[in-house]
Amino acid sequence: MDSLHTPSGRAPAAREFEGRVAVVTGSTSGIGLGIAEALAARGAAVVLNGLGGREEAEVARRRLAEAHGVPVLYDAADMSRGGEVQGLVERSAAALGAVDILVNNAGVQHVAPIEDFPSERWELILAVNLSAVFHATRAVLPGMKRRGWGRVVNIASAHGLVASPFKSAYVAAKHGVLGLTKVAALEAATSGVTCNAVCPGYVWTPLVAGQVSAQAKAHGLTEEEVTQEIFLKEQPTRRFATVEEISAATAFLCSEAAASITGAALPVDGGWTAH
Repeated sequence: MDSLHTPSGRAPAAREFEGRVAVVTGSTSGIGLGIAEALAARGAAVVLNGLGGREEAEVARRRLAEAHGVPVLYDAADMSRGGEVQGLVERSAAALGAVDILVNNAGVQHVAPIEDFPSERWELILAVNLSAVFHATRAVLPGMKRRGWGRVVNIASAHGLVASPFKSAYVAAKHGVLGLTKVAALEAATSGVTCNAVCPGYVWTPLVAGQVSAQAKAHGLTEEEVTQEIFLKEQPTRRFATVEEISAATAFLCSEAAASITGAALPVDGGWTAH
């Protein structure tokens, strides 16, 4: 089944993605959900994905569909398994039409010195944060090239550009994502398909809010002290990026205005990587 493209002309900017089908991995909460909402608000049919509870996912799915008047589906594919990533793309295409926009957002993290880093956590982080990006991109790219239009946006990290101690697997995976982004961009360069990466610094999400609170209690500090002295130490603006900022950057990279941007790594990090 082909995509739900509108037959006549280009959609108004407010609904620029009308008729497009978008898959956003890791999108039942946080940054991924914000990106899914930004795409739905611009008219895209959206497939949500995540391993959280199905009730939570259904609430998000229904809210987006009702708020924006677009089809929204949920798929529980496990991003650590290449076959399930492939299945996500195939099921999305069967239900809504071929995938026009792919946002690889799913990610996991573990923090430990290299000598203490559990090998199973290394394998999981590389599987979800890097290999899943490959499997999903591999699945959508042929169809995008054939149709002459497509957008792949990889949500990397400032840690794709710089390193921090105790995050060996995450930093290695995110550096790998940027390399893969460049290769995909070059391979698709003449086909109307772009591939770019967004590199957030620290973003204010419910998960981060919980981490701030937990560290404050653990270290006997105020939440403001934890925020400024730990989380935002390397972020010169001294403020968290917002989910809306990451979502808007992603939506822009999917737009016609960004047709000549490909192979780029866009920092949204408050100046972190300008050091």
